Amino acid sequence: MNAMAQSLSPSPSPKREGGVTPTDSLTPAPDGRKAVTLKQVLQNTSVGGYVIGQAKLNDQDDAEANSNMNLRLVRLYVDGKVLDFAYKLQLQMNGIGKDSKENSPRIVDAWAEWQRFDFLKVKFGQFKRCFTFENPMHPWLIGSGNYSQLALKLAGFSDRVGEHASNGRDMGLQLQGDLLPVGDKHRKLLHYQVGLYNGQGINHSDKNSRKDVIGGLIVKPIDGLQIGWFGWDGNYVANGVTARRTRWAVGATYEGAISARAEYAHSVGRKIGTDSEGNGILTGADRADAWYALVGVPVADKVKVWAKYDVYRDSGTWASTKSLYTLTADWNLHKNFKLQASYTFTHDRQTNASGGDGDYNTLDLQVYFRF
Repeated sequence: MNAMAQSLSPSPSPKREGGVTPTDSLTPAPDGRKAVTLKQVLQNTSVGGYVIGQAKLNDQDDAEANSNMNLRLVRLYVDGKVLDFAYKLQLQMNGIGKDSKENSPRIVDAWAEWQRFDFLKVKFGQFKRCFTFENPMHPWLIGSGNYSQLALKLAGFSDRVGEHASNGRDMGLQLQGDLLPVGDKHRKLLHYQVGLYNGQGINHSDKNSRKDVIGGLIVKPIDGLQIGWFGWDGNYVANGVTARRTRWAVGATYEGAISARAEYAHSVGRKIGTDSEGNGILTGADRADAWYALVGVPVADKVKVWAKYDVYRDSGTWASTKSLYTLTADWNLHKNFKLQASYTFTHDRQTNASGGDGDYNTLDLQVYFRF
C-alpha cells in the first residue's frame, strides 16, 4: 500500500467481513444497506506505477536509426476494491499516438468489476481484450523483450487492420468466471470469458452499431498448465471504410520449474489505408496468421534465460513471413527492479523481396522498476 494510504489507515484491529473494523461508524444507506466510508476506500486503494527504459542497437542497412534510447513504458495506476467491486485507473505517460487522442498522457485502463462470485464476474470499462494468453499479461511477465508479433498485429497493440495503438485494449462489457473445482486444492478446471467491445480501440467511441464479440475457454488439467481457445468476430471503421476482423487463436501456457508458452492465431479481414487523395480504401491480403513458442529456464539465483521463436505472415503465405529468433536474459535483482538483455535475429522475407535489408541483428537492453 502506498505511503498516503498507510498514513490514513487505522492501526491493526479485528476485522469484520469486508475489512471493516468494529469501531467504524457506518451510516445506513436509504435501502438499509451499510454505506461505504472514506476509511474503507482508503484501506483498499493503492497507488503505484512502473517504468521500462530501453536502449537498442541494430545493424540493418538503411535503417532510420541504428541506435536508440527511449522510455518504452511509463505508467501510473490507482486500483483497489470496495465491497464486491474491484476497480482500476491506469495512465500511460509516454509515447505519441497518431492523433491528439493518443498523445501522452492517455488513459489505458479505466474499469470496474463486480467480483461477488468466482463463477461470474462482470467487468465494464476500458480494459484488455480477452484474446490470447499473452495479450492480458503484464509487460513485466512476458519473458521476452517485447510482446510477440501475434499479440502486436492480431490482438490490438499496433493492429494490422490500421487501428491506432491501443495496447490490446478496447471499451467493453465482459463476463468471466471459473467453474468445476477438482482435487484436494479445489483447482478450477475451466475458465470462461466473453465480452462485447466497441471495436475502435482505446479512447475512441464506436463508429457503427455493430459490436465486436470476443471470448475464450481455458482448461486447466493440472497445476500450472492452461490450454485455451479464443475467438473474435467484429470490424473496424476508419475513413468511412469498414474492415472485417474475424480471428481465432489456440495456445497453451505452463508455469512450474520452467516456463513455457505457445500460441497460434489466424485472421480474416483486410487493412484500411488511404489512396492518393486521402480517401479510405481496403488494402492488403484477406488472410494473415502468426505463431510463437517461448521457453524460460532459471540458470542461476535471480537469473532466467528465455528462448523465443516468433513468426508473423502478413498475407498468410511464406513469402510474407517475418521471423524473429530471440535469446533473453532476465536478472531479477529485486521484486521491483530487474535488468534484461535480449539478442534478436530478424529474417523478413517481404523486405528482402523489395530490395531492402531483411536480415539483421538487434541488441536490446531494458531496465524495469516499479513502485
